[in-house]
Amino acid sequence: MAQRLKRWESPRREGRNDKGKGGSARARQLKKRQQMLRKQLQEGHDPKQAHKSSKTDQGREPNLFLFYLVDFLRQKLDKLPG
Repeated sequence: MAQRLKRWESPRREGRNDKGKGGSARARQLKKRQQMLRKQLQEGHDPKQAHKSSKTDQGREPNLFLFYLVDFLRQKLDKLPG
């Protein structure tokens, strides 16, 4: 016998867990990412070139850690016998 619905109820799909485990937020993220990439392509931007231009030496401070490391290793080599 079919179950009668109240007037405020709506018919449901058969079975439990019909909607699955969601994932709608991830789908929105991917959709937005595709949209941004499409927009950049239409504007003529190449993402690889934009990435390279941000890594120019203009306005960057030298990495002092490398200088200290080289100096430290040079001192260690000077102390070695031979």
